[in-house]
Amino acid sequence: MAARKGLGLWMCTALVVGNMIGSGIFLLPASLASFGPISIAGWLATSFGAVVLALVFGRLARLVPKTGGPYAYTREGFGDFAGFLIAWGYWIALWAGNAAVAVAFAGYLGYLVPAIGQSNLAGLMVALAAIWFLTWVNIRGVAAAGAVQVVTTVLKILPLLLIATVGLAYVEPSNFTPVNASGQSNAAAIAACAALTLWAFLGLESATVPAGDVEQPEKTIPRATVIGTVFAALVYILVTVAAIGIVPSAELERSTAPLAEAASAIWGGWGGILVALGACVSTFGTLNGFTMLTGQVPLGAARDRLFPARFGRLSPQGTPVFGLIVSNTLASGLIAMNFTKGLVEQFTFIILLATLTTLVPYIFCALAELMIYIRSPQRRPRAGLPGATVLGALGFIYAAWAIYGAGQDIVYYGFLLLVLGVPVYVWIKWQDGQASAEPAVARE
Repeated sequence: MAARKGLGLWMCTALVVGNMIGSGIFLLPASLASFGPISIAGWLATSFGAVVLALVFGRLARLVPKTGGPYAYTREGFGDFAGFLIAWGYWIALWAGNAAVAVAFAGYLGYLVPAIGQSNLAGLMVALAAIWFLTWVNIRGVAAAGAVQVVTTVLKILPLLLIATVGLAYVEPSNFTPVNASGQSNAAAIAACAALTLWAFLGLESATVPAGDVEQPEKTIPRATVIGTVFAALVYILVTVAAIGIVPSAELERSTAPLAEAASAIWGGWGGILVALGACVSTFGTLNGFTMLTGQVPLGAARDRLFPARFGRLSPQGTPVFGLIVSNTLASGLIAMNFTKGLVEQFTFIILLATLTTLVPYIFCALAELMIYIRSPQRRPRAGLPGATVLGALGFIYAAWAIYGAGQDIVYYGFLLLVLGVPVYVWIKWQDGQASAEPAVARE
């Protein structure tokens, strides 16, 4: 008898929710405060787009039962070069995301230790210390990193649920005017908010990764992905409504710990401390998970000969030390380049950059199913083409719209980072060509 697979619907749903809810919601209310209550419309738009993408990934998980998520699907549909670009962009998103999460951690620690929040240099040092401590933990081995992840995930959601429920009783209607405080048109403001809020949904494809261990994956993965995405969306929207309604926009915009400010207004100082502690635990756990992936993603691509071979080498502990060090050196550099900015401004810039480089894989994945059918007509289902076409079109349009909302500067820097990967791909292929052209050396 075959062994029973261990991951059912609710375990997969918990995986999706746990990987999505991290640093974003704890600092995003401050990033969105300058837009005003219209940011709620941005959350709604992003939630719709995230559900569409969740359905896209659910279908791809059935069609391409391989590990690797967006990278595996893109390579299957578009070939090696597109697969490399997606692996490259996804890797950039991970180490840039690491920088953003470290900044959020420093912001909430600054609420507990005011000297950190009042000094850009102190915030920089705390963020860098967190990155390199967790890099060391991950270098020691996956088991050590996994232990940190389990402990931090348990306490992640409680402060958010408290604010999302009890906090709604404390909102002040006057804080919801003006609806659009950005000075932009409503459409432009919603697009900008959608680009920001997508950061909080990154990880929605999590249930597609362990497909081999999921019970009835063709049904469980799409359902878990959609349920998890909808649940996270409800939490995000309710928390943002509470934060905007409790804390005046001018104060919210300046805060490096907006949900702690909201909790303090409800329950007093101890409430703010409780939420700040929860945020520190949550962001620290997210930082640990991102750190683990900064080594694993280039490791997988290197094994497929689409990343430099050094990224594919493992230490005696079985960890990709080179990938971890390079990735988190780049994350540290990104933080250092922006440390003269305030924590909120720094966080906003970095998450937009990370989100943009993630949207590129999402755009490719939106159309990957159609490309797989074009390249392999024998795999085309009789009734699956209309669904793939509609979902692919919606996913592509949403991702392209979110890229527009990120703004010119972010698109410029994101595109520059992506094209820097092209000579790396050429170099890898040249190395492969040199290796295959060398004559075999006889062994004694």
